[in-house]
Amino acid sequence: QVQLVESGGGLVQAGGSLRLSCAASTNIFSIGAVAWYRQAPGKQRELVARIASGGTTIYADSVKGRFTISRDNAKNTMSLQMNSLKPEDTAVYYCNAHGGSAYPYDYWGQGTQVTVSS
Repeated sequence: QVQLVESGGGLVQAGGSLRLSCAASTNIFSIGAVAWYRQAPGKQRELVARIASGGTTIYADSVKGRFTISRDNAKNTMSLQMNSLKPEDTAVYYCNAHGGSAYPYDYWGQGTQVTVSS
C-alpha cells in the first residue's frame, strides 16, 4: 500500500511563506502525475497545483505567481513552496498522486493544516 505523508503546515502571517513537503513510501511520484489540493472549511476540495508525468505544471489562478510545485523522483518527495500567503489560502492541504491507464491509481495524504492570519 502506498503511503503519502505531508509535513510543513502551520500558522503564518499574511505575506509570509511556507513550504509543504510530501513523502511517498514508494517511487509512485516518478510514474504519473502529482498534485496539491486544498480544502477550506465549508468549501469543496480544489486543485492548487499539478505536475504531469511529462513535467507540465498547472496552477489555480488564485495561486499563480505565488506558489511553486516541484518533485524529486530520486527522493520520492514533492513540495509546494507558498509565498505571499493570504488569509484566503487557509485550508487543509493534501498531496496526491494519480495516473495509470491500464491500472489507474489515486493516492492521498492525510492533509496538513495551513493557517494564514491577517
